[in-house]
Amino acid sequence: MTFHTPQQEINKEEKTRPGIGLYLRRQADGIGRYLLEQGLSFFIGWVPTIVGIGVRAIFYRLMLKMHGWAAIENGVRLRFANHLCLHNGVYIDQGAYLHACPGGIDIGENTIVMHGAVLHVYNFRDLPHAGIHIGQNSLVGEYNVIRGQGEVTIGDRVYTSPFTQILAVNHVFDDPQRPFVEQGITAEGIVVEDDVWIGAGAIITDGVRVGQGTVIAAGAVVTEDVPAHTVAAGVPARVIKQIDGSQPAGAKNRKVYFS
Repeated sequence: MTFHTPQQEINKEEKTRPGIGLYLRRQADGIGRYLLEQGLSFFIGWVPTIVGIGVRAIFYRLMLKMHGWAAIENGVRLRFANHLCLHNGVYIDQGAYLHACPGGIDIGENTIVMHGAVLHVYNFRDLPHAGIHIGQNSLVGEYNVIRGQGEVTIGDRVYTSPFTQILAVNHVFDDPQRPFVEQGITAEGIVVEDDVWIGAGAIITDGVRVGQGTVIAAGAVVTEDVPAHTVAAGVPARVIKQIDGSQPAGAKNRKVYFS
């Protein structure tokens, strides 16, 4: 006899009886929250320019947590907004999608989320550690995907280049006699420490810790922990260089710009 937890029974029922109830449970904590969040988005979510940013900075406080002032451009999609916390100086660019279902998304001061980025906690299995936490002065690049089922923790001054993926979830597929969708998932979590630069198209997989001051090369697939102050590249990623203060060949002739 197979026993299922209450959450597994709910998931099974939702698969066999899709409908308006399932849709609402994927959008907000209840019908009241859904009407509030969708209403605010409908009436002021589209307003362009600095006028819209100012209006949203005032009225979006009714549906999300905002410590100080945050700038949200028009066309940003928010779901489960009561689980979203924005700190002072946060900027959310057009086309971003933040789905903060239970577990939540917390974005630190002066952090930027660029155009087309998707931050999705996706906690529909009642996972205990789900969530996305981003530190201060970081940048989430264009068209990034961050999935937080197992919890993603990103430190301060972390820059991710376009099309980066940080995926704190993995499917189990050990049994060849069963479809992988029936074998469950793992959600161990991902930690990216301070001062990390992740190159374009890189993928960080579940269960990985990326050490402080590390560079992940473009296109790398990181499946194991990366030690601090190193450069990792390849598929799967391997350490190819120590960052030890030595100057690369030709460094004396390069022109470096600062903000």
